[in-house]
Amino acid sequence: MGERHMRIAVTGGISGIGLETVKKFIADGHELVVFDISKPALDVDYIPLNLASQSMIAEAIAASSGQFDALCHIAGIPPRDDNAVACLQINAIGAFAFINAFIPKLADGAPVISVASRAGMGFENNTAQLDTLIACEMDDIAAWCETNDIDATTAYRLSKQAMIYWSQQQVAAHIGKHRFVTVSPAAVDTGILDDFITAFGPVVAANLARVGRPGSPEEIANVIAFLASEESRWINGIDIVIDGGMGALNLTL
Repeated sequence: MGERHMRIAVTGGISGIGLETVKKFIADGHELVVFDISKPALDVDYIPLNLASQSMIAEAIAASSGQFDALCHIAGIPPRDDNAVACLQINAIGAFAFINAFIPKLADGAPVISVASRAGMGFENNTAQLDTLIACEMDDIAAWCETNDIDATTAYRLSKQAMIYWSQQQVAAHIGKHRFVTVSPAAVDTGILDDFITAFGPVVAANLARVGRPGSPEEIANVIAFLASEESRWINGIDIVIDGGMGALNLTL
């Protein structure tokens, strides 16, 4: 980023987009603290975090001392088999709990950048259901899924819609002090790409054929790094879709 040294917190830094983001920040000379369920194979400070556990969220917050110049929330799981409850607990409820608790550790002006997904597009048309989801506690999610007949693919989509919607709701409460931005990649060439192809079926294959390839985790990491920098300080309250042109091509094909 070619600017001042920063201390940055990253969740989900052991693989995929998170790992490449951590590598990017290290290369740019920044200090990293990585929160994840297991320790990354990098020379960074590490704090264990399981977003499905309220107690582990509290322990991770308590273990994170000092002030931070940015929070990049990248941790999450893909839709797989029957993991609807886990998807919503980790990608939504646990994520909101962690971010909320972490905000007091952020310096003035520090941004919160969260990774959502292109699957979260259209959240504006589903805010009534998302409001009921966001109001849930961790232990409410199993019953909520049963009541709303939620399968794993739907749960993933809702979790990412909720992340975009919740992040934009935070802007009013934190205006002038913190920025909230979400990044929504389409299919990215990571170890969980096959999970998305299985979950979303022919739509993913068709979109990939149109644009020629999936995105790379490095390409997403570059956008996250820019959003964490002071160069992006007027970017706030939006969702940035990174899809190689999939959305535009869908308008014309």
